[in-house]
Amino acid sequence: MHDVLKQLGALGLVPVVKIDNAADAVPLARALAEGGLPVAEITFRTAAAEEAIRNIAASVPEVLLGAGTVLTMDQAERAVKAGARFIVTPGFSPTVVKFCAERAIPITPGVATPTEIQMALEHNLEVVKFFPADAFGGVKTLKALSAPFGAVKFIPTGGISAANLAEYILFPKVLACGGSWMVKDVLIKQGQFAEITRLTREAMVIVADTRRRTPDAGRQTPDTRG
Repeated sequence: MHDVLKQLGALGLVPVVKIDNAADAVPLARALAEGGLPVAEITFRTAAAEEAIRNIAASVPEVLLGAGTVLTMDQAERAVKAGARFIVTPGFSPTVVKFCAERAIPITPGVATPTEIQMALEHNLEVVKFFPADAFGGVKTLKALSAPFGAVKFIPTGGISAANLAEYILFPKVLACGGSWMVKDVLIKQGQFAEITRLTREAMVIVADTRRRTPDAGRQTPDTRG
């Protein structure tokens, strides 16, 4: 498994960020890091995404930075040039997956069916994004999907909150969860970065407490050799 994916597994949670003003990117990244979660998936849902990634990469390099909602090869290329270290797609795009694979860029494509998981395996991927997780049956569906695909790890995203985070983390095939409740649009727009830090700390307590009870939860130890 790629070291970046191992780092995501060690953290257990990936903030999925929609940002409208690139000027908010750096204080947001610092708020997440202060809350014990030095990672951010900046989604290409707004025109500010590329600049936001560039700003964070330049000013808060300790944050593990990814680009989400990547729909095209052009977006993937722009994201990587801006400083993204991993790519996340909402669905399975062979074009984007191939682009990333050829450049050794970690990618977690969105899947919701056995067919898509099998496509991911054919592209030598070990980790996929289960999306939208809650709408497609949550942990119950994950357990069913995992049965024939025992080597695959999942990053469920969509409908995950502080209320159900532990349920997902408990399932050993979950590498990490994607969530946006701690980085809601309104909090970012209003500059409530202290609140983002508070919510992030609360979320990380849930992850830590859950893993303490279940040591074999889908955690990966990051490679610290550099």
